[in-house]
Amino acid sequence: MNPVNSVSLSNDTSGRRRTIRPIGAAAIAGITFLGDRLLAIDTVKGHLLQIDPTNDNTTILNTLQAADFVDVTGLCLWEDTLWFAQGDTVYFCPKGEFQLKSFVTLPYQADGVAVWESTVYVTCQKAGYILIYDRNTRRQITKFYAPGVGIENITIRGEEIWVSDITEQTVYCLDRATGAIKFSVLTPFERPTGLAFHTNSETNVSTLYIAYAGEEAYIRDNPNADPSHELTYRDRTFIHPLDFHFNPQGRFALSNGYLIEASYVEEIAPLEEVDIKQVEWRIALPSESDRQKVRSIESVGVPFITEEVSGQKVAVFKFDSLKPGERHIFGWKALIEVRSIKYRLTPKDIEKIPELDKEMTLRYLVDDDDLAMDTPIVTRAAREAIGTETNLLRKMYNIRNYVYDQLSYGIKPHIDSPDIALERGVGSCGEYVGVLLALSRLNGIACRTIGRYKCPPLPEQKNVPLQPDFNHVWLEFYVPGIGWLPMESNPDDVSDTGPYPSRFFMGLAWYHIEIGKGITFETFTSSGVKLEDISIGDLAINHIRFTILEELPGF
Repeated sequence: MNPVNSVSLSNDTSGRRRTIRPIGAAAIAGITFLGDRLLAIDTVKGHLLQIDPTNDNTTILNTLQAADFVDVTGLCLWEDTLWFAQGDTVYFCPKGEFQLKSFVTLPYQADGVAVWESTVYVTCQKAGYILIYDRNTRRQITKFYAPGVGIENITIRGEEIWVSDITEQTVYCLDRATGAIKFSVLTPFERPTGLAFHTNSETNVSTLYIAYAGEEAYIRDNPNADPSHELTYRDRTFIHPLDFHFNPQGRFALSNGYLIEASYVEEIAPLEEVDIKQVEWRIALPSESDRQKVRSIESVGVPFITEEVSGQKVAVFKFDSLKPGERHIFGWKALIEVRSIKYRLTPKDIEKIPELDKEMTLRYLVDDDDLAMDTPIVTRAAREAIGTETNLLRKMYNIRNYVYDQLSYGIKPHIDSPDIALERGVGSCGEYVGVLLALSRLNGIACRTIGRYKCPPLPEQKNVPLQPDFNHVWLEFYVPGIGWLPMESNPDDVSDTGPYPSRFFMGLAWYHIEIGKGITFETFTSSGVKLEDISIGDLAINHIRFTILEELPGF
């Protein structure tokens, strides 16, 4: 791999590109390849599985020793030896034999294991390191910092270490000599539990496969319940190819994405009948970005004209009047390509950046949305959040973590200002964004809102209309000389005290739909005057629909 040039991995399209669902598996916690055969460990049942990737046919190899393999995680094949992690011990056994032999015991639980020639690599979340041993002497040679905060699995490809992190929803590519992160990519599904490269013997195309394991909710019939069904959970585990493309010049990596049909439609249904004239109703349109491409867009119900506001496209619907009893449906429908993106930027990269220019200062360092930036509780929080830090990237990261420390997630019927949210200690995604904007702007970091909706992350349900439960907002912060970087509002706030994952710090999953960066999503005016006493919610019901059409091809 040449770090100067862009790096892509396109998966084989000769019929083997598919989601692999091993028959009878409960929770896969490690995978490897033996030629074109896939080996996987089911940590719940203790089954060492041999799987045909073309049809999911599954064979248990350790038929008499399954009990000994329960709670095994990590799986590696080097030459004729299989390697595993179980509890605090790394084990190995010759291929075809299933008597586990101890290699090394750690002070904490071992999570993943990989072998390359005479070196053994072991991931250990509790220690926070990748521990590296000499295979012959069994002595530790060195250790590298673990790239994420969750349980990690590991594999080796040439001069690279590849690590999957179950909490970060991320796969990292590290330099095998130094442990430095080259780049990282978000996985299209949550809870990646294993990874392995496979080179197709017919096409010589290399594919990175990722295993996933978790639970899914479903409705089960229950004749003894009233009503006769109940919500319950079942195991969900599968293996899916991961595409990626690393662009060093753009400082980002793209991964799996989907072609989505997205629509936003308003239905005039006022709570109280109105009679207003010369109405112009504006709705932001999907944005273009490094990860999102708009193939086409069309009107729904009523034609619109397109305006541009601060570089963003907006649909303008015009009505001569809205009279009592009058009803309309109007909006837009777009065909969008969306991929996951993860930017790779370190504090060292921005030690010498230019000053924020005057135009950006006047626009993005001001209180333009009830941010309560002059209140004592907000100004104090802005000082506490960064302490003595001066590096912009570290400042932004510290502000994020400070807000996560101060707030817990809760849904409210309306959005309060940052001073109220901080005092209460509970906030919705919109209130998280408000606090993040206020603290960032007070510390000289230009920020703007983005978002509005996320597509339900259900790529298996293709060609089925999906509706999001809630609207959603996140933000972008600006690094002079580099550009805008995304940051989620609250989904990484998954623990009470941290460490918090950074999967969506400078990253977005494929199901984030970018609409109207830095502008108001929806407004209406009557006779050229904005009506402050009538809200859009009082006039109309919105209908949001996403349909996942297909997974995008590799790079």
